[in-house]
Amino acid sequence: MGQLVAQVEAGSAMVPPTGSPADQTTVRRSNLSLVLRYLSTRGPASRAAIAAETGLNKTTVSSLISELQARGLVTETGLQQAGAVGRPGRAISLDGATVGALGLEINVDYIATYGLDLTGRTLIDRRVGFDAMGSDVDRSLRQLSQVMGAALTDLDSAGLRVMGITVAVPGLVNVETGTVLYAPNLGWRNVPVAQRLADTAPTVPIPVSVDNDANLAALAEFTVGVAAGTPDLVYLTGEVGVGGGVISGGRLLRGGDGFAGEVGHLPVDPNGDRCGCGRTGCWETKVGLAALVRMAAPDHAYGRSDSGPVRVPEERLAEIERRQAAGDRRVEQALREIARWLGVGGAILVNLLNPRVIVLGGYFARFRGQLIADAQAELDRLVVAGPDARCLFVASELDFRAAAHGAAHVAVERVLTDPTMVAMLASEPSQPSWRRR
Repeated sequence: MGQLVAQVEAGSAMVPPTGSPADQTTVRRSNLSLVLRYLSTRGPASRAAIAAETGLNKTTVSSLISELQARGLVTETGLQQAGAVGRPGRAISLDGATVGALGLEINVDYIATYGLDLTGRTLIDRRVGFDAMGSDVDRSLRQLSQVMGAALTDLDSAGLRVMGITVAVPGLVNVETGTVLYAPNLGWRNVPVAQRLADTAPTVPIPVSVDNDANLAALAEFTVGVAAGTPDLVYLTGEVGVGGGVISGGRLLRGGDGFAGEVGHLPVDPNGDRCGCGRTGCWETKVGLAALVRMAAPDHAYGRSDSGPVRVPEERLAEIERRQAAGDRRVEQALREIARWLGVGGAILVNLLNPRVIVLGGYFARFRGQLIADAQAELDRLVVAGPDARCLFVASELDFRAAAHGAAHVAVERVLTDPTMVAMLASEPSQPSWRRR
């Protein structure tokens, strides 16, 4: 996608200044994006270097830099010597001091928040236990709204204008309307999440969007993860539900209705357990976190009323690791079974999609040492193309933060695409920064 945008923007820079005002506005916006994205990918550069690399003339670059400075998106960081001769130019870099984004994730047993600024600097990274599976929609959205409000307050205290909020949900999402059509593990159907959150905080003029958690995690992995830049990859969420985010040819694959990636509901065992979606033998009943806990620590299984307070996934995994260290054979047996079924389902994905990498997220990454080798052997055995398919399992380094991380990056990407969405800085703001647009 970035390459296509760069081509369009470079072409736009060549349009003569004789078109309609609307044309000129479009050209200006495209050129602002071209410069901002250049600095985002290449780092600090002088005006002369920006002009040389983008094909824009120096006068245009100076004008664009001035506007981006006025919007609080770039700043001068000092002198930079471009070569052996000539005067050094002042380096321009992204300004992370005023513009930020917020990603939220609601899952079966937690709500996560991830806030960052335009440079990608992490400002908020937290997760709280919450029994979304055992709560109704209204209670879940109230809790989500409270977490969102606290995060916005923190970002405002840091002086940031939040340009977007994206919510990650484990289910089918109509991205255009921000509606969760079906989230089986949450028990949600046709929930207008974006609108409900906007209604709970009507004074916050910040766009709210909603997307599938695996899609957003895949974007995070493609952007900053262990397989960053790999044009064909699949991300697997290692949660109670198992979702898949698919990057194909460097783009997120959504499918005709936006529902691509529901890999956890691949039917792999007609004689298997009943899934939360109501069907039998889905892949997530074999490899989901609930399956691991059920096999390795049945007294702490999901859904048990006597299993104690709500636990974030790491607490459940710590209990399993404790039992593993104590020599509980059920843990080793469970992990071997999980690995085998990971290979079975992974082979289906490779036969269908031919990815180079399958990134294992969530708890899969936590137990990488016990899972990857056996899963890879099973995948290699079952893939039709054999070793020619060249697909490897790799463990994510983003832990359970991938979806919220990707969600925050959605708003950053919008700013890079259209810098004019960020208002000019006021000299003496009279209201909190996240309310100024």
